[in-house]
Order: sequence, then C-alpha cells, then structure tokens
Amino acid sequence: MRTPMEAFTDVRPAIDCLDLLTAPVAEALRGWSGGVPVTEVRYVDTDPDKADTAVLVADYGSWLLEQSANCVVVAAKRGGEVTLAACLVLAHTRADVNGVVRRHFGARKASFAPMETATGETGMEFGGITPIGLPADWPLLVDAAVADAPYVLIGSGSRRGKIIVPGKALAELPGATVLEGLAA
Repeated sequence: MRTPMEAFTDVRPAIDCLDLLTAPVAEALRGWSGGVPVTEVRYVDTDPDKADTAVLVADYGSWLLEQSANCVVVAAKRGGEVTLAACLVLAHTRADVNGVVRRHFGARKASFAPMETATGETGMEFGGITPIGLPADWPLLVDAAVADAPYVLIGSGSRRGKIIVPGKALAELPGATVLEGLAA
C-alpha cells in the first residue's frame, strides 16, 4: 500500500519546520507526548492554492483521497450551552454531524461552526484546520478508519503545507475519542 509520503518530493519531520506552522500547531509539536515519536509527524510544503482536498488530489494523485483526512469544527447546542469540537474523518467521507456527533454530545442540535468561529477559536486558517494544536478543552472526535490508517495526510494549520501522521497518533491527541461510524 502506498503512503502519502510517496506523493511528495520533500518530506521532513514537522518538528524541523515549526517556522512554517501556525503558532498552535508549532506549540503542540513542541509539547508532543504519546506513543508515536514526534519525528514520525512529517511536513510537506504545498501550494496554498491547492489546500482544498479535491484540488490537492487532482494535482498530487487521486489515490491520496483515500489517505487524506479532513478536520471540521462543529458546534453542539444543548440548552443554552454550545460545545465546540473537532471531527476528523477520511476525506472521501463526511462527518455525521446531525446523527453521531449530535448524539455523542447529547445535543439538541449540531452543525458546522461558522468559519469565523472555527478560525478565530483555533488560530488556524480555513482550509488548513488540523487536529494538532486545537484548544486544550475541545473534544476531538476521530473516526475509527482514521485511527486505523497507517498514515494520514491532514492540514497543517494553514493553507500552505500538509502534515503526514500515523493514524494511531491522532487517536492519542488531547481530548481525542475514537468513534466507529463517525463518517458516513
């Protein structure tokens, strides 16, 4: 099976590229802990105009679609309370926000958070939001297929660049819960 690293000519440890990452992502890598060494988290420099998954896979290889994951910010509402969280699903699927996410939080309603909220609360750019470096109190819902993947291509916090990380490392991120059927 091919890995996302095969699609790029310059793959470096992300810890060596902190100056290319947003502050929250760089800080998370500096404080990395878990079973997967931080040197296994890789960075590839990509054109910001190719940040969107469809454009990226059209340029670097359609096979990357199966090995890419998207991180979306959701807002779950219950009573007067709003819980912001992130969901990580393979790029060829969609997060089941109105079903699995809503039930997981016991919310009356769950929806994608407005772009301004997602970028303002994470300190990341739209189109590059990543589960690495999310606010410490946020839940992170990871689809089981992502956690089981040998390597996954994800955002880097900005539209420029991508991160390649073992799926099991994503399941170990702060606040992470692995859910079967998160993706539809």
